[in-house]
Amino acid sequence: MATAPVRVAVTRRLPEPVEARMRELFDVELNETDRPMTREAIADAMHRVHVLVPTITDRIDAGLLSQAGSQLRLIANYGAGFDHIDVATAIQRGIAVSNTPGVLTDDTADMAMALILAVPRRLPEGWLMIQRGEWEGWSPTALMGHRIAGKKLGILGLGRIGRAVARRARTFGLEIHYHNRRKVHADVEAELGARYWDSLDQMLARVDILSINVPHTPSTFHLMNARRLKLMKPTAYIVNTARGEVIDEAALTRMLRAGELAGAGLDVYEHGADINPRLRDLPNVMLLPHMGSATWEGRLEMGEKVIINIKTFADGHRPPDQVVPAML
Repeated sequence: MATAPVRVAVTRRLPEPVEARMRELFDVELNETDRPMTREAIADAMHRVHVLVPTITDRIDAGLLSQAGSQLRLIANYGAGFDHIDVATAIQRGIAVSNTPGVLTDDTADMAMALILAVPRRLPEGWLMIQRGEWEGWSPTALMGHRIAGKKLGILGLGRIGRAVARRARTFGLEIHYHNRRKVHADVEAELGARYWDSLDQMLARVDILSINVPHTPSTFHLMNARRLKLMKPTAYIVNTARGEVIDEAALTRMLRAGELAGAGLDVYEHGADINPRLRDLPNVMLLPHMGSATWEGRLEMGEKVIINIKTFADGHRPPDQVVPAML
């Protein structure tokens, strides 16, 4: 591959500077329409190219991988998550997989913090009132929300993004609690003023706001199921900027409608854009269109990582962001 142009297929429209750089470096096929490619189109591309650059909207499963040509040797994902790719099958077929970790930490943490601030203070309801022309002036009892200073924030997953959320939240006076697969180093706990809970159930019963910051894996699917959601206080809020599949969305919707939870701020959903209409019409819920990583800076850095991974691989070396079995 090093002596001939590397053939690359990109499944979605990327920021123009990223596409321009790819044109300079590779024999690249770009998606000018920005509509998600069909399985047939992706399969066709996998027969012709050395590298496929998919995004979260593409499900690269075992069936699709079985149709790949022998020349396909790298799936350079444009995104940090890789739960939409059957990595184990790809590796088995001799296809490396890379991702773009780290560059979206601050952007996603900013979005989580925005939701943590917005939902308890009922900002979505206030905005709608103005948009609908329903506001008749200030009132001492209108749109009463809750102060977040002094409240307990539970962080589910204290990885890079979870820690960035904790740093932001601490400056707003929130008390930091966390549940992780394992306890973080004492120095990190001291920096964040964070209390570790070995039992997720016990933490959920005590926090006022829950921020979900874990990836979607078989072990985290519906981690926040109906039973665990019922452990939370009826005055508690839940914020999810990670993966929608972590929450049982139907159970969450039922509890919000029944007043068993105070509200939610969601940027991701269990079934993608197919959001439960009974969730969409709730006034105590702020719903965003998966825009946690939607900054120019973040998306350009993602593109740079994809390019570096492809270049490094084409030069005969292991991509710096290669996904390995231990990460699965």
